[in-house]
Amino acid sequence: MRTLPAAAALAALFGSMALATPAYADADLPTPLGSNGDTVADAVHQQLFLADGDHNQIVVTDSTGRVTGTITGLPQVKDLVLSPDDSTLYAAVYGADKIVAIDTAQLKQTAEYPTGAHTIPSHLAYADGKIWFGYGDQWDSGLGVVDLTAPTPTVTLDLNAGHDYASPPKVYADPHNPGTLLALDAGISSGPIIVYDVSSGTPVIRVTENKGGFYHDAALTPDGQDVVVTGPGTRALTEYRLSDLAQVRTYPVKDEPETVSIAPDGTIAATVLDTDNVGDTYVFTKGSDTPIVRNVSYNWMPWGAHAISWSPDGTKLFVQTGMSAPVQLHRIDEPRKYEAALTVDAPASATRAKPLTVTGRLTAGLVLPAGTPLQVTRTDTESPTGKSLGTKSLGSGGTFSFTDTPPAGGKVTYTVTYAGDATHTAAKAADSVSVSRAGTTLTLDNNRKVYDYGKAVKFTAHLGTTYKNRTVEIWADPYGPDKPNKLVKSGKVDSHGNLSATLNLWRDATVTAKFAGDARYQPASARVTVGARVSISTSVGNQYKSAYAWGQTYAYFHTNKNPLITTKMPYYPGRAQKFEFQVYYQGTWYPGDPAYFKLGSDGVSRVQITGDHSKDVGWRFRIRSSYIDGSSGDIVNSTTNGPWKYFTFTR
Repeated sequence: MRTLPAAAALAALFGSMALATPAYADADLPTPLGSNGDTVADAVHQQLFLADGDHNQIVVTDSTGRVTGTITGLPQVKDLVLSPDDSTLYAAVYGADKIVAIDTAQLKQTAEYPTGAHTIPSHLAYADGKIWFGYGDQWDSGLGVVDLTAPTPTVTLDLNAGHDYASPPKVYADPHNPGTLLALDAGISSGPIIVYDVSSGTPVIRVTENKGGFYHDAALTPDGQDVVVTGPGTRALTEYRLSDLAQVRTYPVKDEPETVSIAPDGTIAATVLDTDNVGDTYVFTKGSDTPIVRNVSYNWMPWGAHAISWSPDGTKLFVQTGMSAPVQLHRIDEPRKYEAALTVDAPASATRAKPLTVTGRLTAGLVLPAGTPLQVTRTDTESPTGKSLGTKSLGSGGTFSFTDTPPAGGKVTYTVTYAGDATHTAAKAADSVSVSRAGTTLTLDNNRKVYDYGKAVKFTAHLGTTYKNRTVEIWADPYGPDKPNKLVKSGKVDSHGNLSATLNLWRDATVTAKFAGDARYQPASARVTVGARVSISTSVGNQYKSAYAWGQTYAYFHTNKNPLITTKMPYYPGRAQKFEFQVYYQGTWYPGDPAYFKLGSDGVSRVQITGDHSKDVGWRFRIRSSYIDGSSGDIVNSTTNGPWKYFTFTR
């Protein structure tokens, strides 16, 4: 990490420049890239090619940056270059010592040109029907060519024309300047910029000059006559004339420049190291020394690769962000405009029908004048799609403020929009305020009452004073995870403020009345809990007769018969009935130990009373089956006791 000292001359230039987050129209697009790499634009087919050396592939996108395909099987693919007619893409396959040709319409490889063992080609340029390439490693580097004009394309190495390269040369050419090849010896501080004459097919050095070395990237101007170079370590992009390498101009940036790309109309875009996170992407419109600055990478910008490109039509700018997977492709939709940034600040809370003040700021690299129109919209419960509050004017210093009296309570959002102009992007921002509302009353009857199984029960909700909304909902949530909360009724209350709904209670339930609130009154709810007993039927079997005695109906059994007690109640998984047994002695019923018996899936439980019944002759007995909330295996109903059943034994 290197932090360079600020230059006094640039401090004045950037002091008034506001760097903001990207305009909302821009986009971060996902890619399958494992690392950033060279990018070229195919204007004929309106697509981009992105080299991905980590995944041994070239990623293809359409003109919007959406991934449309991949070309695989290219070990450590490096540099890319297109033929002048965009029909063929050439790729330096570093890991396979070759250069391959790819049909840009079919996205299929059509040829390959081996460059020799351990040559590891890394940089390409197309000039006069030939592919010039930089190859090798450090001092064992050189300039080579694939002559596509020969009947059988041939590869020739060691065409340095007397220069000893410290690293593989970065090479550039343009059909608008035939016979010219530019090479950068970028791996050393003493490395020069070299302009070759290649019109004869054999490079001859036309002009060479040391410009500081360690060049990161370069791009030729649309006429092919000049080059814009990034690095080394300066806070400027530098443009040189190829004919004599004289400096033409500089393009000031705030940090070390890394990559550069030039649109067909001459607009220059570059990325910088951005050690202070003040903006990493710069755009210089033709003839302008004051750049449009973006901060789009959110982390370190890529270096060592031409990872920035204009769209094929030159209207959008693409910047690869991130150093490793997942690498994203950030699309800037209006790169030639200064990026406007809006902030809106509303109070956290306010009183309904009382004035409040909203403030904000509109900033841009090119300051907008006072009086710039801003559109304001208020969104609230009475205007859910938004209500225009008209046009407000920007004040001095890029600030604005306006006063509004919110007619509705609850969440109120103020949205401010700047439409943009010929030199500024559009911008939009919003902030919300919690506006007070009055409270109202909502009640619901029948709380804690218990009803017989299946009973139809009427519930009445009563709503107090409100503004416009008089609608109440009544919901029922039966106990048990298998029954969902369900809307029973929704409607406007009557002239007395009441809304009633009838509910058949098969289980305990929570019943809730809800009022959603309105512009002036808060939401309200009321909840009650009601119980539902179970239905229980108990029958006695195997007796020889039934007769009325001792004030009850008794079943009479011979001593050789076992009483069979059959109980039926509503089934629920795991439910059991409580079985109680009592005997009568000298005026008092004495209980035995109760027991729980599981219900079958039909809700039936059968219990047979066994034993030596000869000892039971003359005694009076009774039994009862019950459902006990929480003890019978579940909690979905209220405790319910069944009727006592009486029996006795005779000889």
